[in-house]
Amino acid sequence: MKKIKRIGVLTGGGDCPGLNAVIRAVVTSALREYNVECYGILDGFSGLINKRVKKLDLNDVSGILPRGGTILGTSNRDNPFKYPFKNDKGEIEYKDVSDQVIRTIEYNELDAIITVGGDGTQSIANLLHSTHNIPVVGVPKTIDNDLGGTDVTFGFDTALTIATLSIDKLHSTAEAHHRVMVIEVMGRYAGWIALHSGVAGGGDVILIPEIPFKMDKIAEKIKERENRGKRFSLIVVAEGAKPEGGDVIVARKVHDPNDPIRLGGISQFVGNQVEDITGIETRYTILGHVQRGGSPSPLDRILATRFGYHAVKAVMEGKFGHMVGLRGENIKTTPISEATAVPRRVKRDSDLVKTANALGTSFGG
Repeated sequence: MKKIKRIGVLTGGGDCPGLNAVIRAVVTSALREYNVECYGILDGFSGLINKRVKKLDLNDVSGILPRGGTILGTSNRDNPFKYPFKNDKGEIEYKDVSDQVIRTIEYNELDAIITVGGDGTQSIANLLHSTHNIPVVGVPKTIDNDLGGTDVTFGFDTALTIATLSIDKLHSTAEAHHRVMVIEVMGRYAGWIALHSGVAGGGDVILIPEIPFKMDKIAEKIKERENRGKRFSLIVVAEGAKPEGGDVIVARKVHDPNDPIRLGGISQFVGNQVEDITGIETRYTILGHVQRGGSPSPLDRILATRFGYHAVKAVMEGKFGHMVGLRGENIKTTPISEATAVPRRVKRDSDLVKTANALGTSFGG
């Protein structure tokens, strides 16, 4: 195997708390443990396409552990295999510019690339590895917690904490005004944030993509609470939840070959339906990108730091085309192709779903 002298690191896809902790761990462990230089690739794969790379030293990563966001910047649109451009008619088309990625890597003499991101980022990394033999090692990141190859992704715990605290705040105002409060959380097509924050925040109804809901079941739960003297209710809904026989609510469509659909608005739909059926005043809140921001939780800082160190270790051991992940108490590697093959979804018969059901929580199904 070729001796590793220089490692590049990029953060791709949506940002989330803990990215800087990974960068810090990669740079620090590479320099201290292996005497290997590190280079930051700016704005995800855009940096590889447009030759935007800078050397990182210990001073560059000093003090960034508790910071949200990423010092390298990120992008979820710059897929080198489907790069957007305007044709002569002003229409958006896509072309393969992966050869520019290779030139950037060769120009900067990078011996390996650590890609920090979710399923989109890792799928691109795997394609670069399989088609161009680029040595990559993946680090799983997403607040959605929907990536395979790991028990949990960093960013999830922080998003969960923010969502739970928000539910707590909405609980008191719902009770004071005798209202139904509908809280919409992120997660795309996975219900992890809604399920966990709903249970932690005492949600009376939890709606997740994995369990299509019926409005009459939701109304039944709210009326049952009202009959017991509970004049308010909390409904926690994942942005990708949908009614039985229906489809997801789409906020808008964009020119993005990776994910052209932006979800959003399911809380308004549910809230209006609930008020019409029950006659109880209902308000909705969309938490949105506040779940991605701010300082990472201690759990995410620790997990991200472990991932960063083990990613460097995997590079030095030549485990290219693999992604690090948490399995039980240990960090292990999994082929990226396997990690991205099947998204992680909530199982209807999972222990937490059963627990919530036993406590009286309705999933509307």
